[in-house]
Amino acid sequence: MSKKKNYNFSYLNSGVNVSLGNELVKAIKPISKKINDKNVLNGIGGFGAVYNLNHTNYKKPLLVSATDGVGTKILIAKDMNKYDTIGIDLVAMSVNDLIVQGAKPLFFLDYIAVEKIKKKVVLDIIKGIVKGCSKASCSLVGGETAELPGLYQNSHFDLAGFAVGIVEKSKLLPKNNIKNNDVLIGLPSNGIHSNGFSLIRNIFKEKKISYKKKFYSNNSFGDILLKPTSIYVKTIQKIIDKFDIKGISHITGGGIVENLQRVLPKNTGAEILIDQLSFNKKNSIFNWLYQNCKLSQKEMLKTFNCGIGMILIIKRKDLEKFSSFSKKIKQPIKVLGKINNKKNIIFI
Repeated sequence: MSKKKNYNFSYLNSGVNVSLGNELVKAIKPISKKINDKNVLNGIGGFGAVYNLNHTNYKKPLLVSATDGVGTKILIAKDMNKYDTIGIDLVAMSVNDLIVQGAKPLFFLDYIAVEKIKKKVVLDIIKGIVKGCSKASCSLVGGETAELPGLYQNSHFDLAGFAVGIVEKSKLLPKNNIKNNDVLIGLPSNGIHSNGFSLIRNIFKEKKISYKKKFYSNNSFGDILLKPTSIYVKTIQKIIDKFDIKGISHITGGGIVENLQRVLPKNTGAEILIDQLSFNKKNSIFNWLYQNCKLSQKEMLKTFNCGIGMILIIKRKDLEKFSSFSKKIKQPIKVLGKINNKKNIIFI
């Protein structure tokens, strides 16, 4: 006669630690509370966040939403055992998509899916998210940390972020008056940001280069690659308040060509000065990819931001005042080129 097996079924034995998840929520609450504005009525810990949409300053308010992730940049963070910056990336990818439409970010939520909760790793990510929200002047109203054993293995995890913003209907971007000879202004990026990392990882694997290898000075390749995505919200809000901006493009996956085309009217193109990009900039990761890894300009332009995180379209007559204002607010800019009527984007 076979012996009856004594089963010991439980959620914990199945790989889900509810108690640790609850501990995380308690640890996150005071961190997020510091940056939340007075409109957050019920934030982290409830079934849903409650936000008081105080729109007295708007005649015809529009809500704008955005969602994104960090992508395979997460795997480099894992290899470097450095998790304190990817939360900033997570916020940046959504709030930057709001501000290019003229929308002020109101609040942000995160979703972290893991094989097994590691408290320090998750808290490092959350602290980065809080820092990102602070840079974007938006509240962190909630989120979810899900333990999913079987779906994720070998300590892998994924991140997703969701943001909501508000804009006056008359100030929604892009506008429909973009025309020939309008000027393209570039705001520099902080490096690779959060796109193209599948290609980056393939290069490092094939060339057998460690992310811990020194790139320049005391910076390793990993340090350079993990630089967080720049958050342009506060800067662009200042610019929008001062100038009649016609359109803004967030340079993410697809590079300058695909993202700039998203804001241009039909039958409109652009001329871009290629020497204003970072192909030949000393100690630039883009120069290393171009020169040392022999990536073509075409490949780089369709994959990476090439040193430009945002492109603003302004009236030519505003260029001098815009340049002076940028110096005043300490925002570096590059005059990238102009709008034309040639229906495509060319690099000269």
